[in-house]
Amino acid sequence: MLKLPKIIGHRGACAYAPENTLESIRTAADLGATWVEFDVKLTRDDVPILLHDDTLERTTNGHGNINDLDYEEIQYLEAGAWFSEGFTGVSIPTLEEAIDVLLEHDLGVNIEIKPSQGRAEDTTKVALDLLSQIWTDHDKILISSFDITCLEIAKDIANDWARGLLLPEEIPAEWAHMAEHLDVRSINVNGNTLTQSDCNYLLEAELPLLAYTINDPDRARQLQRWGIDGFFTDVPDVIEENLIETH
Repeated sequence: MLKLPKIIGHRGACAYAPENTLESIRTAADLGATWVEFDVKLTRDDVPILLHDDTLERTTNGHGNINDLDYEEIQYLEAGAWFSEGFTGVSIPTLEEAIDVLLEHDLGVNIEIKPSQGRAEDTTKVALDLLSQIWTDHDKILISSFDITCLEIAKDIANDWARGLLLPEEIPAEWAHMAEHLDVRSINVNGNTLTQSDCNYLLEAELPLLAYTINDPDRARQLQRWGIDGFFTDVPDVIEENLIETH
């Protein structure tokens, strides 16, 4: 049975280490997080890597669209110095490398499938195929995406792994139908723009409701009072320390 925690480290613990890196995942574990979230994309030659953007400029010293580059062209890029000098030499990890770190630290994971344009099917199939060869704990994995095609494919080829429906800031009118159609196990919503009325509406689905990306303890406690079950956060230690104790 899926066991979602109250705290999930966002892109590792990306207030303290460069996002979507092995160092960020390890930092989350060191801070006491039991789950992390990260983004998965494909290189041109179908290697699944951890990266949020379609392009390399924001978080590496590389240039261009990931769709146009092979893994060999990005594996040695600098992906840490932009964050701080102390992370100079950090690279973009492969999904396989990330899974090794998860297993090493006994972490659960929310993998967000974040395909580049036109690559929803490829990204989902490659990522889930790799996972199926390595990952066995169904209680500690959630596959999520804003892309409905990704979730449909995940349902078809890995139905026994829990899926999470990622909703944008403007909640679509058909969200309940989408949740039912995709047979999701959680709804992940923008907790910074969520209203209490929308929260109540979403809670009608009787599914765990997870809020992203919450770094303000006061907001976390407010959302907790509204019925939010868990939080994606860049500062897992801070939010953990400030949640309302429940028994």
